[in-house]
Amino acid sequence: MGMAVVVIANDFTAVNVALPTMEQDFETNINTIQWVINAYALTFGVMIVTGGRLADMFGRRNAFFLGSAIFASMSALGGVAPTETWLIAARVAMGIGGALMWPAILGMTYELLPEEKAGLAGGIIIGAAGLGNAVGPLLGGALTEELSWRWIFFLNVPIALFAVGVTYWLVHVKEPAAGERRIDYPGIATLSIGLVSLLVALDQVADWGWGDPRVIGLLVLAVVMVIGFARLESRAGSHALVPREVMRNESFTASCIAVLFMAATFFAALLYLPQFMEKQLGYSALESGVGMLPFLAVFALASFAAGPLYNRLGAKPLAVAGAALITLGPLLLSFVDEGSGYGALVPGMVVLGIGAGSFIPTATTAGVTSVDESQTSLAGGIVYMFQIAGGSIGLGLTTTVFSGAVPPFVDGVQAAFRLDAALSLVGLLVAVAFVGGRLLPQPRREAAA
Repeated sequence: MGMAVVVIANDFTAVNVALPTMEQDFETNINTIQWVINAYALTFGVMIVTGGRLADMFGRRNAFFLGSAIFASMSALGGVAPTETWLIAARVAMGIGGALMWPAILGMTYELLPEEKAGLAGGIIIGAAGLGNAVGPLLGGALTEELSWRWIFFLNVPIALFAVGVTYWLVHVKEPAAGERRIDYPGIATLSIGLVSLLVALDQVADWGWGDPRVIGLLVLAVVMVIGFARLESRAGSHALVPREVMRNESFTASCIAVLFMAATFFAALLYLPQFMEKQLGYSALESGVGMLPFLAVFALASFAAGPLYNRLGAKPLAVAGAALITLGPLLLSFVDEGSGYGALVPGMVVLGIGAGSFIPTATTAGVTSVDESQTSLAGGIVYMFQIAGGSIGLGLTTTVFSGAVPPFVDGVQAAFRLDAALSLVGLLVAVAFVGGRLLPQPRREAAA
C-alpha cells in the first residue's frame, strides 16, 4: 500500500516539471496546460471525503481496488492523450481514483496496526507521501528529458497493479457490518459544490483579484453550500456523509483546524522555493527539483521518525514542536535577499521539513484515532481535505501579498514567507490548545476506559 501512496503523491509533483514540454507538444498555453495539475488536485481534494465515507461503508479493500483500477486505467489513457483536453479529462478521473485509494489506505493501515502503534501508521503513510513528493520532480524531469512526459503516466500502471496484487494477497481487514448502506447524495452534492467553489476562487484570485465579482460570487456560493451541507447532515442521521458524532468531536475538529493553518505554509513553500531557485538563482526545473531535497527528503524522513516517537511520547510534544518549527522555517527563509545563494535557503528548508514531518502525521493520527474505528477512512479523508483547503488558502493569501510587494522579485518572496510564519503561528496556538486540557486527543482505547 505504501507504493500506492508514493504513486498518488508523486503525481502531484512529477507533472510540474513536464508542463513546459506538454505546452509545446499540444501547442497550447500555460493557462490551459496548468489544468493538468489543477484538475487532479481539485478533484482529489473535493472527492476525498466521499471516498473515505464510501470506504467505511462498502469496505476499504473494495474502495482501494476500485480506486486503483480507475487510477491505473486513466493513467494509461493520459499517457496516450492526443490533446490537452483528453489529458485534463483523464486527470479528473485519476483524481477520483486517488480519492478512493488514499482514505482506504489510511483506514486499512490504522486497522492493521495495534492501537499502541497508531503513530507508526501515520508516520508510514505521510512518510511515503513525502517520499513521493520528493522523488516526483526528479523522476518527472528525468523521464521527460530521456523518454517522454507520457512515461510519467505509463509508469503509474505497473506500480498500481503491483500494489493491488500485494494488497489482495497480504492485506486482510474487517468488512463493514451488514445493514442498510444509503449514500448521502445531497450531502455529497452540496459539499462538492462548496469545495469546488472555494478552491477555484482561491486558485484564480491571483489573476482575478479579491474584489472581482467572480471571486466574490464563488466565495459566497461556497459559504452557502457549506451551511447547507451542515444543515443537511444534521438531518441525515446515521446515513450522513459526515455523521454528527464526527462533526461534534472536538479533538478531531482541533486537529483539522491546526492542519489547515500548517498546510498553508507547506504548500506555499512548494511554490515559492522553486520559484526563487529558478528566477533568482537561474536553476532549471530539474535543478530546482534537486534543490528541494533538503525540504522534501527531510520531510519524508521526519515523518517516518514521527511514528515511533508518537507511540513513545504521545501527541503533545510532537505537535507543538513540529508546529513551532513550521513557524520558524518561513521566518528563516524570509531573510533571503538578492545576494543570497542556495546555501541561504537550506537552514529554513531543513527546519520546515522537520517541522512538517513531525506535525502532519501527528495531527493526522491524533484526529483519526479520536473517532470510532468504523469511521477511520472518513476521518482521514476529512483531515486531508483540510490540508488541501489550507494549502489553497495559503497560496491565495501569499500570492496576493507577493503580487502587491514592490519589485524586485525577492521582496515579494520575503513578504510571502513572513505571512506564512504568521499563519503558522495561528496553527501553533491551535496545536497548543488541542494537545492540552480537554482537547487532548486520546486514543480510542484510553477514551473508552
